[in-house]
Amino acid sequence: MSKLSFLASDRPEAMEARDRLIAIYGNVSKDAADVVIALGGDGFMLEVLHDPIAARVPIYGMNRGSVGFLMNEFSETGLLERIAEAERAKIHPLKMIAVDTHGGRFEAMALNEVSLLRQTRQTAKLKISIDGKVRLTELSCDGALVATPAGSTAYNLSAHGPIIPLDARVLALTPISAFRPRRWRGALLAHTARVSFEILEADKRPVSAVADNFEVRNVSEVHVAEDRETSMTMLFDAGRSLEERVLAEQFSV
Repeated sequence: MSKLSFLASDRPEAMEARDRLIAIYGNVSKDAADVVIALGGDGFMLEVLHDPIAARVPIYGMNRGSVGFLMNEFSETGLLERIAEAERAKIHPLKMIAVDTHGGRFEAMALNEVSLLRQTRQTAKLKISIDGKVRLTELSCDGALVATPAGSTAYNLSAHGPIIPLDARVLALTPISAFRPRRWRGALLAHTARVSFEILEADKRPVSAVADNFEVRNVSEVHVAEDRETSMTMLFDAGRSLEERVLAEQFSV
């Protein structure tokens, strides 16, 4: 694991860290690397995981951003030893297929969540089907999301969705500010579930669909399912695995 490729966000502290680490450890292209080192915050980590290289090379992140839940602590020393002892987390993304009101079809991948969001002052109205069966004929809300276990501590948690252990093999379906039915708090679904959203009154109540950082405006239907054929490997310092972080988050106050 001696061939490292260093990638940095556009934050000054990330770029400065990249230059210092290259001076110590050298640098190869990401295509020739044993490990890609991502320097930034969680948003930058998601960008790197969306790069095709992430399907072939493990990603080790160090926090040079603002959040850093998906990142390891930054240090210039002992990097090769930390990587050698790191724990691996294999992540399967969601695949989103969105169709807009003009019939355009868009596909995107999400490591955290696929979210549907109202575009105007009016609430969105969604019909939700699971594996082809209608489960909710009308949800009036600001939106809804489907989250992976890895993403369950992100937007999903802020929307009062459940935190999911990485090995639970489930997805979270979580409403965002549900108005009717007001008491519906979402559902836990098998990781094999296919979730479909039909946007009701799409012209009057426009909705956007977002897969991590890819947005489709004015959608009419959205389909979400886990892509088991695609996986990314993230590396975490020993004793600070992603599984441990997700578990610890459930006891944070």
